[in-house]
Amino acid sequence: MNIKERIIDVFSHYEAGKYSNIALNDYFRENPNLPIKEKSFITEVFYGMIRKQMFLEYVLRTYTKKIEYPWLKNLLRLSLYQGLFMDSDEKGVVWEAVELTKNKYDKKVANFVNGVLRKIFREKNEIFNSLLNKKEYLLYSYPKWFYNKIKSDYPKNFKEILKTLKETPYLSIRINKLKYTEKEFLNLLNKLNIKILKQVDFVYYLSDGKILNTDEFKSGKLTVQDASSYIAAKNLNANKDDRILDACSAPGGKSMVIAESMNNTGEIISLDIHEHKIKLIKNNAENMGIKNVYPILHDARKINELNGEFDKILVDAPCSGFGVIRKKPEAIYNKTISNVEELARLQLDILNSASKKLKKGGILVYSTCTITKEENTANIRKFLETHSNFSVVETDIPKNVNFIKDKYNGINIFDNFLDAFYIIKLKKNS
Repeated sequence: MNIKERIIDVFSHYEAGKYSNIALNDYFRENPNLPIKEKSFITEVFYGMIRKQMFLEYVLRTYTKKIEYPWLKNLLRLSLYQGLFMDSDEKGVVWEAVELTKNKYDKKVANFVNGVLRKIFREKNEIFNSLLNKKEYLLYSYPKWFYNKIKSDYPKNFKEILKTLKETPYLSIRINKLKYTEKEFLNLLNKLNIKILKQVDFVYYLSDGKILNTDEFKSGKLTVQDASSYIAAKNLNANKDDRILDACSAPGGKSMVIAESMNNTGEIISLDIHEHKIKLIKNNAENMGIKNVYPILHDARKINELNGEFDKILVDAPCSGFGVIRKKPEAIYNKTISNVEELARLQLDILNSASKKLKKGGILVYSTCTITKEENTANIRKFLETHSNFSVVETDIPKNVNFIKDKYNGINIFDNFLDAFYIIKLKKNS
């Protein structure tokens, strides 16, 4: 099967309702003998088609009438993505699209494909310029409401933020210090000829994903985790024998960071509302040699019903997930501002509940993997207005991480490598 036919096949499963990562992982599992270069190309183009989905749809609507065949429409999307956003030879892209069409349909359809692609590539500068002046949200491939929201929330640098969220993500690996050393990890990278693109403490952004196939990864010496997630957990500054609550913990990555920093001492209560996620946390802890994490099935809105108080609490709240669009590009297409407002209310409920179980002098870290003011700064404003016994303390951010501070000194991470995150550190005063 031609590699572009494979991409169209995967994309059809995505269109049928599968999450992008599941569609791609299922396809690779069903086709285990694909060369690494082919897998990389399929991954790049498949996710690229989703990231630029609104733009590609607009261009096709502009230059064609109704396209009867879904397969043909996806071939055109794929070809346009290659020709407009990748370093591909446009003539070669057109030729291959025409040949594939001939094999599947007839010469008339092939001529249609040839004419559409050649005209679009010839007029591509006019297309980009017209959108820049009139419908810039389509140029970035965002819903209009989201484009306007980010423009309103971050007027000085909204274009940079929108662009960054659509970039290809890098694989980030964290060392499990209970099982593995940095020296051993660096030796492994050298052996596999993998380059470090960026390092944030013990999180490494890598040039290649083949490390996921190693015994070191499978045995829990290494784990996939973004540095933003790591920084949120690290800011608890967990001490030996602390009693800590991870309020919304699944799949458990932050709990593991806290556990490692405590060297398996103390107690970490990890909550989640879904039973299958509790099992996931347990499995991750066992694989990584973690012994001080105790997963509990519990609604984070009812933390005040738990026994005892906690020295420190992490509230990594359920959110709209707009900070991880690079990894889950379809997330932007199925949410509205009403979803954001609903989530903001849930987050504040969880934060209010958690505050009741924090000891005096204790630290509470609030974080989200999103960027809307409603879910971040506005929630902190509402919380501080009704909790005069809480104050903001300085968040520790590594020097090589780019961020913006809000009016409460909350941190908005906007970095070309890291997920976009909001993190703020609160102290309960006596």
